[in-house]
Amino acid sequence: MENLVTTQLAAVSNIALPAGFGADLGKGIGAIALYAIIGLVLMLIGFYAIDWTTPGKLSDLVRTGKPNAVIVTASGMLSMALIIVVAIFFSASDLTAGLITSVVYGLIGIVVQVLAVRTLEWVTKLDVGSTIQDDKFAPASVVVAAVHIALGLIVAVAIS
Repeated sequence: MENLVTTQLAAVSNIALPAGFGADLGKGIGAIALYAIIGLVLMLIGFYAIDWTTPGKLSDLVRTGKPNAVIVTASGMLSMALIIVVAIFFSASDLTAGLITSVVYGLIGIVVQVLAVRTLEWVTKLDVGSTIQDDKFAPASVVVAAVHIALGLIVAVAIS
């Protein structure tokens, strides 16, 4: 019995990690942290861009539970996340190039979203400002949300 345990321990101790495993793991953890920071910053920029170009204070409207503000804000954030995820996924294998690509595509996505929603508002004569401030659900908020998500998908596919 003691010989069997000794043999098993010897087999386990002979397991070796590939050369450079620690360095690769460290680089991977660093890349995750950097992409997470860039993603968070882009999400914040996206939120404030939507907030700045939409009548009313989105954070206050969301905090007070205005259903249309929640729908429009959530769809804008989801759309931005789609763009950022695809930008990261298709970024160059070089970390620096990948980070730059993610930032550039993310910023372009923010601009495209803001312009498209404002264009939608102008073309359809929707009053997004009063819609998001309404206490009751307004079907128009679903249209704005759909535009956010559709544009996020379009920009994301364009990146790929």
